[in-house]
Amino acid sequence: MNEQPGVGLRQGWFQRLFPRAPMLTTPRVRSAYLVAVAADVIQLLLGPVGWTFADEIIDVAAMMAISRLIGFHPLLLPTFIIEFVPIADLLPTWTGCVALVVALRKREQPPPPASGDVIDV
Repeated sequence: MNEQPGVGLRQGWFQRLFPRAPMLTTPRVRSAYLVAVAADVIQLLLGPVGWTFADEIIDVAAMMAISRLIGFHPLLLPTFIIEFVPIADLLPTWTGCVALVVALRKREQPPPPASGDVIDV
C-alpha cells in the first residue's frame, strides 16, 4: 500500500466543503437568481457607504446560499472580493455572477433526454 497518510482525510474534507455541483433545475436557478437580485438590491438601498458590516454579512449569506443552490464555482470568489470595493458593491455583481455560473454549468451538463429517447423496460 503506497497511499500517503492523511490523503483520504483531506479529500473527504474538501468534498464536504465543496460538494459536487448539483444538477441545475429550474427551481434551483430561479432561487439562485432571487438570492442574487435580493443581495444586489439590498446593497444598492444601503448606499455606497453601507452600514457597519451589513454589506459583508449580506455578501457572506449570498455566497453561501448561491453555493448551496447551484454549487460552488471559482467565479464566486472574485465576486465576493469585488463587493469589498466601496463603489463596486453598487454594481449587480451577484446577479452577473449567477448568470455566468448558470451559463457555464449548462454547457457542462448533459442535456436531459427527450421524451421519445427514453426506453422503459
